[in-house]
Amino acid sequence: MSCTLAKEVLTIEAEGIQAIRDNIGPEFERAVDLIMDCPSRLVVTGIGKSGLVGQKISATLNSTGTPSLFLHPVEAMHGDLGMVASTDVVLAISYSGETTELNGLLSSIKERNIPIIAICGRNDSTLAHHARETLNVAIPREACPLGLAPTTSTTATLAMGDALAVALLNRKQFKAEDFRKNHPGGSLGARLKVAIGEVMLTGDKVPRVATTATVAEAIEELNAQNLGAVFVTDEKDTLMGIVTDGDLRRMLSSGKSHAEISLAEAMTRSPLAISSDLMAADALSIMQQHEITVLAVVSDKGSLLGILHLHDLLGKGEFRFLI
Repeated sequence: MSCTLAKEVLTIEAEGIQAIRDNIGPEFERAVDLIMDCPSRLVVTGIGKSGLVGQKISATLNSTGTPSLFLHPVEAMHGDLGMVASTDVVLAISYSGETTELNGLLSSIKERNIPIIAICGRNDSTLAHHARETLNVAIPREACPLGLAPTTSTTATLAMGDALAVALLNRKQFKAEDFRKNHPGGSLGARLKVAIGEVMLTGDKVPRVATTATVAEAIEELNAQNLGAVFVTDEKDTLMGIVTDGDLRRMLSSGKSHAEISLAEAMTRSPLAISSDLMAADALSIMQQHEITVLAVVSDKGSLLGILHLHDLLGKGEFRFLI
């Protein structure tokens, strides 16, 4: 009985993939063109099962030569939207195309004139209306006998993501040696496969000052920790900004003394940050894209948890990007 049911499920899912295969048209080519013309990253977003599939799609893109990151729609509406640059392209995933959290985020992204590619099952959905190109993953039926649990639809979405990644790999002429560079072995490879929470510096090792601090106090903390940057936090330990040694050098070269510069003037507000449960490889990708060597690690409420330095990812003396 179970074997028969298993075969039926696989048959239904195979039918779903065949259906989306038959529906692929010129919109797929245009979506590939959009991503190829993108000078930065493909930002993948979705929530629930679509979000989990999106994380896998993003990981596949990264390992096959298309820089990508996953953005959770809810976290994006509470500050992580700052991770999306005007030069990015967004790949939004929702089978129904009517996911409230996702469509709320896409309205903000569309206001910035950032191109959106949709993967959804309805061309007449809200998500499709937001998108410049829509990759239709409509399937005849779910493998779930109740028709409720996403089964065939998630398989179809994942397959469409794979098709997109392979098409891009081909267009970029990505080769086996390039793939190996993104999957290094040994101790470095092991470091990139762990969660950020396992390699970040925490506690007293995190360079930080309060918003009420002076620039002189920020310089003192910079010198004490020797990580090239100091974070600025408020009374609730929320990350408010960052001051790098480069920032201070540029400001002091203007002829002002540090006593004449306020901390608010010196710091960069809303700096890039990452969640502790993401992988070290994700952090390395962000550092590469933004050409930075330190990254704040924050909680889902924006509290500063730690700092990640490029040295901690690559090891002392291995200062090079691999992605």
